[in-house]
Amino acid sequence: MALFLNSYPYRWIRQKIKNFNSRLIPLIILAPLASGLAGCGYNAIPTLEEQAKAKWSEVENQYQRRADLIPNLVATVKGYAAQEKDVLTAVVEARAKATSVKVDASQLTDPEKVRQFQDAQAQLSGALGRLLAVSENYPELKSNQNFLILQSQLEGTENRITVARRDYIEAVRAYNTSLKTFPTLLWAMTLFRDHKPMAEFTAAGGAEKAPQVKF
Repeated sequence: MALFLNSYPYRWIRQKIKNFNSRLIPLIILAPLASGLAGCGYNAIPTLEEQAKAKWSEVENQYQRRADLIPNLVATVKGYAAQEKDVLTAVVEARAKATSVKVDASQLTDPEKVRQFQDAQAQLSGALGRLLAVSENYPELKSNQNFLILQSQLEGTENRITVARRDYIEAVRAYNTSLKTFPTLLWAMTLFRDHKPMAEFTAAGGAEKAPQVKF
């Protein structure tokens, strides 16, 4: 028996068991700790932050989709109402400004940047509304097939903008709330001290409903 205990196979088996235990013990200790961190809200702040950033990307995507429709819309209107030069120019200029104002995910904590983005988009909405109002005076324009297609696409885009904007507002509120409420407040005061509240994209009055696009 003593000979076996001192044999190479036995010593090899003992070493393997010892190595296995040395790896297993930290896992046994860390597993409840990791579970406890997740259970007390440690993951909530970064998760909600990423969700809000994703919602903002969708807001930008839908506004860009609207901007992409405008050149065709302006060209179509110009073909029937070239005399509406001031209105057409206003739309082109408002579009140029709106597409030049960019807010990436790292700037969402800057209220001024978000406000500039919103103001630029609002100016474009106003110019676009005036252009669509002018079209009422041109029956041939209103019956143009290309114009009708643009009408449908623009209506769909306005609906998507409304949904994307609403989803972003809710995501930001959830994230900002996590920085101020227990238990996630504890993490915001310690490991996530560099995380700042995001600026809310203020919903204009009646923003819960997509604006009607009438031609």
